Amino acid sequence: MSEPIESTLIPTDGSTGALAGANVGVALASRIGADVHVLSVVGPRNGPVESDDAVRSSLEEGAEEAVEAVANAARNYDEELDVTTAVRWGTPFQAIREYAVRREIDVIAMGTKGRTGLDRVLLGSVTENVLRTARTPVLAVPPDAGVSEPGEVALERLLLPTDGSDGAAIATEWGIALATRLESMVHAVYSVDTSRLSGDRAPEDLIRALERHGKAALEAVRERAEEADVGVSESIATGPPARVVLAYASDRDADLIVMGTHGQTGIGQWFLGSVTENVVRGADVPVFCVPVSAASP
Repeated sequence: MSEPIESTLIPTDGSTGALAGANVGVALASRIGADVHVLSVVGPRNGPVESDDAVRSSLEEGAEEAVEAVANAARNYDEELDVTTAVRWGTPFQAIREYAVRREIDVIAMGTKGRTGLDRVLLGSVTENVLRTARTPVLAVPPDAGVSEPGEVALERLLLPTDGSDGAAIATEWGIALATRLESMVHAVYSVDTSRLSGDRAPEDLIRALERHGKAALEAVRERAEEADVGVSESIATGPPARVVLAYASDRDADLIVMGTHGQTGIGQWFLGSVTENVVRGADVPVFCVPVSAASP
């Protein structure tokens, strides 16, 4: 790793989903030697309330309890962790992004469900907006990741999808860097997606061309992993990319998926509707989402 990951931001609202993100975020920070920042954002839900001291005080008290719960869990897990807590007023995703920029945060770790609905995935709300706008990687953790405390977090097998794009290359750098610090194994996968080709059957020469491109993309990942002395396996699969990634993660018991938020669909495209969003929605393991704007680790 050329530059260490020095800081991790864990937003929380005290919900079960937020705690799932916190557990993985704390475990990652501890194992790579990063500082932890815990942030809770409060603001009016039903109109302006800043002038109501009683309501404001109640909201702030709840936010402080939420951050202290995560901070205490972090310190109990690893007493050497440097933990900073903060409460901010404002729009959650904007406050999270601004805090990350001002404090030069390297990674944001957060759950994909919070208090915006009983079972509503927060894509379309806080997490999606953070994913769309953050200039640093976002570790998106589903509530069914199966961890109730940081000590239960496994980070031994990293799945690294690639499509050979610049965005995938940046994600590869982060994936290899994480694997180096975590002493993890990397599994690289490339999807030959024939679903968008016209006709009932894709021409064989086109399929062969896609496979050649896939082999070149996987070779780039393998070479980078070998340079870093990281164990790596690789595979080419056929099918829609998101479906392939989710199936491969399940079949290989991946602990973490590392992928770029934009691939061959174009840097300018919104995150919404992308392969990465569909993976985040469907995954039962954390997804480490790397934007094209992220500096190399």
